[in-house]
Amino acid sequence: MDETAPIRDFEKLLRETIGLSMETVGASVIRHALKRRMTACAISDLHAYWAFVTSDTAERQELVDAVIVPETWFFRDREAFGAMIRHLRENRAGNRPLKLLSLPCSTGEEPYSIAMALLDASFPNGSFQIDAVDVSSRNLVHAERAIYGKNSFRGADIAFRDRYFEAAEGGFRPHDSVRRHVRFRLGNVLAAATPIGQEAYDVAFCRNLLIYFDRETQGAALIRLRQMLADDGLLLVGPAESGLPVLCGFASVRFPRAFAFVKAAAARVKPAEPPVARKPRPAPVKAAPLPQAPKPTPRPFAQKATPTPPSAPPPDRAAASLAGIERAADAGRLTEVSAAAERHIAEFGPSPDAFYWLGLAHDAADAVEDAMRNYRKALYLAPDHQRALAQLRLLQQRQGDHGAAKALADRLDRLAKRSGT
Repeated sequence: MDETAPIRDFEKLLRETIGLSMETVGASVIRHALKRRMTACAISDLHAYWAFVTSDTAERQELVDAVIVPETWFFRDREAFGAMIRHLRENRAGNRPLKLLSLPCSTGEEPYSIAMALLDASFPNGSFQIDAVDVSSRNLVHAERAIYGKNSFRGADIAFRDRYFEAAEGGFRPHDSVRRHVRFRLGNVLAAATPIGQEAYDVAFCRNLLIYFDRETQGAALIRLRQMLADDGLLLVGPAESGLPVLCGFASVRFPRAFAFVKAAAARVKPAEPPVARKPRPAPVKAAPLPQAPKPTPRPFAQKATPTPPSAPPPDRAAASLAGIERAADAGRLTEVSAAAERHIAEFGPSPDAFYWLGLAHDAADAVEDAMRNYRKALYLAPDHQRALAQLRLLQQRQGDHGAAKALADRLDRLAKRSGT
């Protein structure tokens, strides 16, 4: 593909279709996707491909799928699921079925995790429904097939797999008791219909999506999410997005490390509730034996509303592996860094530091696209990874992608101010 050919029309198409901001993700992402799709379609001329993609809905979806790179796993950021359980226990009125949203749902790990958390917390079958929405038809095919390998099971606590999965060819599949609560559909937050009345969502997960939008699109997405939530609904976003909801009519509920928000009006009413719960003081005393009840069951969301922070991955060997990679990088042995980072990911699963070192090795070898892809993987796993942000910004500057470089520089500035450095 002619690298000098204009691609602004494609950037505009993707922004209008799924809200993706090239100034945030970088022009190289779309160039790479265009190369892949033009090769697949046996089209060598950019203008001919533009005519094709704008006249063929199926190919437009293929281009979207080529741009989206999923990276997720079960119970990613457990605090968010604990916040969901606590909020529903404190705010649920009556026995009406609960409605929850996972957007984007990627390859299905998040909505299935929501279902497992609710079942662990003794919300009965049939008492909730999860709508799982994504812009990628390829992701949805994977999610509905629901066969997951080891990369979907990360961290020290994967006991839920024994409770809710069965072995299947190619990995593990959630039981029907989990799958029946989730319905998948193609869509995005900017085009989603706004439910009304009883159709409003009690909880909406929209994590690590807003970081790929520009400020205008972030605002439009948050306004739409606010419309889709019930008056006492809960919104959960990613750590790098936690400063955005308060600009669009939300207030933090301050659940530790959950990045959870409610509508500002609901937050103002909330302080009147705790005293009502505290008045009958004798009752909690009589109920003192209750803390012993969870002992027979190892289900984390049944034990308490907010789970304890997850343990670090089986630390010693994984930490030693990363330390060895860093020593090799400091000594300039970048071929060794690349091989060691690949081995680390294969043995311990994806980690932001491993992807960062792998990106650095590719960067030094002038493998620009590979370097960018690995820096972005590091940032997907850890949006505040300063070294990955800094290296990606420098790389985009060298590529002449000044808009994307400035967006990353702004993120670095915000991180520095937040940490007081």
